[in-house]
Amino acid sequence: MSDMRVWQCTECGYLYDEAAGDAEHGLAPGTRWQDVPEDWVCPDCGMGKSGFLMVEV
Repeated sequence: MSDMRVWQCTECGYLYDEAAGDAEHGLAPGTRWQDVPEDWVCPDCGMGKSGFLMVEV
C-alpha cells in the first residue's frame, strides 16, 4: 500500500492516514480518502472533508 496518502485538517492539523485509517471513528485501515463518507468530520475539531488537504510526509 505504498500509494496511500495522508490528509491534514486545515483547522487543527489532525492527520488522516489512509494506510492507518481511523478505526475509533469508523474508518478501517486502508480506507481511501475518496471512500470516506461525505458527512465524516475531523474527530478533533469537527471540520468537514472539504477542510482537508493532501500532505506529503
